[in-house]
Amino acid sequence: MDIQSLAVILQAALSPNPDERKAAEESLNQFQYAPQHLVRLLQIIVDGNCDMAVRQVASIHFKNFVAKNWSPNDNGEASKILQGDKDIVRQNILLFVPQVPPLLRSQLGECLKTIINCDYPEQWPGLLLWVKHNLHDQQVYGALFVLRILSRKYEFKSDEERTPIYSIVEETFVPLLNIFNKLVQISSPSVDVAELIKLICKIFWSSIYLEIPKQLYDANMFNAWMVLFLHILERPVPLEGQPADPEQRKSWGWWKVKKWTVHILNRLYTRFGDTRLQNPENKAFAVMFTKTYAGKILECHLNLLDVIRAGGYLPDRVINLILQYLSNSVSKVSMYQLLQPRLDVLLFEIIFPLMCFNDTDQKLWDEDPHEYVRKGYDIIEDLYSPRTAAMDFVSELVRKRGKENLQKFVTFIVEILRRYNEAPLEQKPYRQKDGALLAIGALCDRLKQNEPYKSELERMLVQHVFPEFRSPMGHLRAKAAWVAGQYANIDFSDQNNFRTALHSVVAGMRDTELPVRVDSVFALRSFVEACKDLGEIRPILPQLLDEFFKLMNEVENEDLVFTLETIVDKFGEEMAPYALGLCQNLASAFWRCMSTAEADEEGDDPGGALAAVGCLRAISTILESVSRLPHLFVHIEPILLPIMRRMLTTDGQEVFEEVLEIVSYMTFFSPAISLEMWSLWPLMVDALSDWAIDFFSNILVPLDNYISRGTARFLTCKDPDYQQSLWNMVSTIMADQNLEDGDIEPAPKLIEVLFQNCKGQVDHWVEPYLRISIERLRRTEKPYLKGLLVQVVANALYYNPTMALSILHKIGVATEIFGLWFQMLQQVKKSGVRANFRREHDKKVCCLGLTSLLSLRNELLPAEAFGRVFRATLELLVAYKDQVAEAAKEEDADDNDMDGFQTDQDDGADGSDKEMGGEEDEDGDEADSSRLQKLAAQAKAFRPDDDDDDDSDEDYSDDDELQSPIDEVDPFVFFVDTMKVLQVSDSLRFQNLTQMLEFNYQALANGVAEHAEQRRTEIQKEKMEKAASANAAA
Repeated sequence: MDIQSLAVILQAALSPNPDERKAAEESLNQFQYAPQHLVRLLQIIVDGNCDMAVRQVASIHFKNFVAKNWSPNDNGEASKILQGDKDIVRQNILLFVPQVPPLLRSQLGECLKTIINCDYPEQWPGLLLWVKHNLHDQQVYGALFVLRILSRKYEFKSDEERTPIYSIVEETFVPLLNIFNKLVQISSPSVDVAELIKLICKIFWSSIYLEIPKQLYDANMFNAWMVLFLHILERPVPLEGQPADPEQRKSWGWWKVKKWTVHILNRLYTRFGDTRLQNPENKAFAVMFTKTYAGKILECHLNLLDVIRAGGYLPDRVINLILQYLSNSVSKVSMYQLLQPRLDVLLFEIIFPLMCFNDTDQKLWDEDPHEYVRKGYDIIEDLYSPRTAAMDFVSELVRKRGKENLQKFVTFIVEILRRYNEAPLEQKPYRQKDGALLAIGALCDRLKQNEPYKSELERMLVQHVFPEFRSPMGHLRAKAAWVAGQYANIDFSDQNNFRTALHSVVAGMRDTELPVRVDSVFALRSFVEACKDLGEIRPILPQLLDEFFKLMNEVENEDLVFTLETIVDKFGEEMAPYALGLCQNLASAFWRCMSTAEADEEGDDPGGALAAVGCLRAISTILESVSRLPHLFVHIEPILLPIMRRMLTTDGQEVFEEVLEIVSYMTFFSPAISLEMWSLWPLMVDALSDWAIDFFSNILVPLDNYISRGTARFLTCKDPDYQQSLWNMVSTIMADQNLEDGDIEPAPKLIEVLFQNCKGQVDHWVEPYLRISIERLRRTEKPYLKGLLVQVVANALYYNPTMALSILHKIGVATEIFGLWFQMLQQVKKSGVRANFRREHDKKVCCLGLTSLLSLRNELLPAEAFGRVFRATLELLVAYKDQVAEAAKEEDADDNDMDGFQTDQDDGADGSDKEMGGEEDEDGDEADSSRLQKLAAQAKAFRPDDDDDDDSDEDYSDDDELQSPIDEVDPFVFFVDTMKVLQVSDSLRFQNLTQMLEFNYQALANGVAEHAEQRRTEIQKEKMEKAASANAAA
């Protein structure tokens, strides 16, 4: 197709007629792989005589085609673009990028980024030479544009992948510095100059982001750069040409230059200028930077902040970055000494005003309250917010330099509050009061810990916070709710004050202003957590839930859902009357959030997707809270089925884990697994086969439930054939050589589920599963997986020892497998603990499998093998007994401790987590830490031991909530009963064993026999107690 014909098709792609557009798109798709197609697109893009709309369509098509096809996805796949076409594009795109209008340049820039990332340096070795040449020529902008893309490719690369950046810096930084120097010296620079300097700043940023290139360790070279950066930092931004609109002004070229300069200096200071964080070889640089430049930068930053003190303009991002620099300076003695003389002015005339409600806030509150709420709870916005940075500075100051600053700052805040109280209504400084309340809330951790503030907090709330619940200013009512939430957990001397705060916050949920309602819901979470007497909340619970869901219909925010989770968690089974309504509301909210997330798929706001995840987590919390009321699940199921069906496909990849948890609850707690729930089995298996291997351990839980709780249907149904489906899935995964050991760990666990739940009913599957397990065992490296695969053999022996042993002989692996098994049983670490089968469950499965062998006749298990199995079983039973006793001894009252995984421990092993440098831990996600019963615990027990190797002691214990048919089988009783049967059926074999048994093994056998009788008594007692409880309940 020639250029003219292609231009006509591109023009048709702009047609308002949908049929014409569709025909044009089909033509473009038909000819896209034709030789020269890509070249002709580029010719149209750069043709100044061509209609701009056509050029733009061509640039978009060009960008998308290059992104998709420049580099084949599969290494063995041939490129769909001819090498000659690639060469022409590479030769010409560099020339045209600086020449085309900005609208087209952004598209070509994306193409160039794709090409450079794919081809440099191997397929495009001359690129760096072209850049270096043009830095000395008239093509400076083009060279800088390309160099920016080139340097950015290596911005986040680790050491070995970063090597090419060294030659880039070596070849370009000297000419780059010369260009930078000339640009800075221009007396009345235009905004075009700012664009060039910005590119240079970005190149420098990418080059130093992870480490300082060795060229910059040269003091003269580094100083030359620093002189220029400091010059830009100090030099006022030109007044001429500044946009009047604040949104446009912050994106203006010269303010962008200022931002990137501050960004670079912050990076140098925080990553490379802190002597405490550096390796010894970099310490000299850190000392030099701190001594020579850090103080000068601090002075420049303080001077910049004086601009806003005087009423001038600084972009929010620049203020934020400057305050980050100051926060990092507080803990350093030399820097703090420089800061001290100007600290009061900084704190009271710059920092505090930034914390106060302002005109921008009011405008957004009035015009778009939803956006006001979103920005207030968006962690991304915090990166740009001067207010957040101001709060962080105050917090850091009182944390690190509290002795000389906390009292001073609190006195200042108290004075603000006093002036506010004394002012007449029409003159009250509402915005200053807002800033004072924000400061009080931000300092809550410090004030709650230290006297004299700690004992004054309740009075402070009553005098200065409670009155603002009735303020005529919406922002103060919102701030009152927020501050009250920050202090909800203090010890109230008068419970009426707690009650007043709680009811004020609940009332705030009905406020006329949306931000007040939202802040009230978030504050409510703290009050629910702090409430010692749920009777305070119980009477208003229906009203509270009603207001909560009204708000969820207005706002999509995951923090809202956290509050609901807290309420459900706190009230537990008391939520039963509301469970159905809650699930209905949450399901509706979920679909709304998903619609928002899909509509914003190309956007950068994750709010809808996060809120959708929150809805599902809240549903799981509700299901867990009513888990002892199975009849409710029958009514909840129809509400959740549409979500489960849709989100177990590729549509649900972002929420797949949360949906699987819901499926797990529904299949575990429902009175029976319905046919509708069975329809989800194929969806999970298909997802696992296609894309969801990372979720195998999550999928394992519901599949276990289907087999264990729906055994009859699993065994009898032929359409679909669940047994065949399970085999197809497990055998494919086990045979896949591209999957690592850790990926397939759930597969042998599924085989165990099958053998244990379908004992005597799946004889025809024993051999196939043994074969694939042994095949995988032979190429397995990870000890944990080896143990699981050996346990498949143990489970097969427990299922039917005669059949399993004959299969092992049939395929010629019996000697090999038992040799490996006994070897693994004997392996110990340097500390003396067992290297394999470390969980109680692992030991129990092995005991049952080995004990089952002991029931075999002499011709199937000769005397020598019989004796070896007997001794190994005794040793394992003793180890199992010791581990169970140790676990019982160490079990504490905290059932919510997620870290108490009991394993064979090395002596003196320290399992505690160490704080990584900070003085304070961040709070964990409370919604996660609450669901530790039933299937959540089951999922934990199924989780693979990712770090289990020869040197690792990290492992997972058995969980009490994990149900299995062997739970009712006591291995000691099973062992003794097996030996008693043998004593009767083959007394000679039994007599020979006891006569040839060494003294120590005789002692072990006697101990096991005694323990078995003790366990028999305990089991009988437990059964009687359960029966008594059941009768009492009836």
